[in-house]
Amino acid sequence: MTQTHGIKEQEILVLTETENQLVKHTTYLFVYDLMQFCGHSWIFTNMIIRYMSFGKDSLADTFYSIGLVMRLCQLLSVLEILHILIGIDKSRLFPRFLIIVLFVVINSQEEVQGKYIVCVLFFLWNLLDMWFVLAKKYGYLCLIDLFYDDLPLLLTKGLPCYFAAFVICVSLPYFETFGTYSVKLPFPFAFSVYFPYVLKMYLLVLFTGKYLILQKARDRQLQKEKKLS
Repeated sequence: MTQTHGIKEQEILVLTETENQLVKHTTYLFVYDLMQFCGHSWIFTNMIIRYMSFGKDSLADTFYSIGLVMRLCQLLSVLEILHILIGIDKSRLFPRFLIIVLFVVINSQEEVQGKYIVCVLFFLWNLLDMWFVLAKKYGYLCLIDLFYDDLPLLLTKGLPCYFAAFVICVSLPYFETFGTYSVKLPFPFAFSVYFPYVLKMYLLVLFTGKYLILQKARDRQLQKEKKLS
């Protein structure tokens, strides 16, 4: 009896510790998501107000007006990679990494930042990020029949995917001209990284991911129809 009682106490202690850890993770993620939501809400609202006030003239300098807050949000989003790696976030790692790379591309070329396409991309980007936070916290996914793991991939499917690809294509000549992020290692390595090739691989991965997501959604819909029939 004493041994059985000791085992039960150990189980209770383990459960209590697990619950405490879960509460800490949940609180941390709530604060993190709240900060992201506030940042993207400010950017989204600022873009709308500027467009209503200045019209098309506001599009060219959108990045200069929201760039600082956008940088902070994306710098903060690097933590999401850590969240996924340690298991407190169930999102997928690679799509989040693709989004960060896209912002690095835009941030590194001033010639690209003034393009109208960047303004449109940022509008969709912040709208989807706000929706992502709300859906994750309040369970809206059930209403629209989306899986939580697939939601971060919204930036790689549909219309935003084409805008992102267009931004990459527009930025390619500048990376080829200025050699930004292209690295040539000295002897004895004799190895070089030509960043425009990396961007072309990025486009390939972007559209491959889009195809796989749509294929998965189609298969899921077919399975659902079979169950109903």
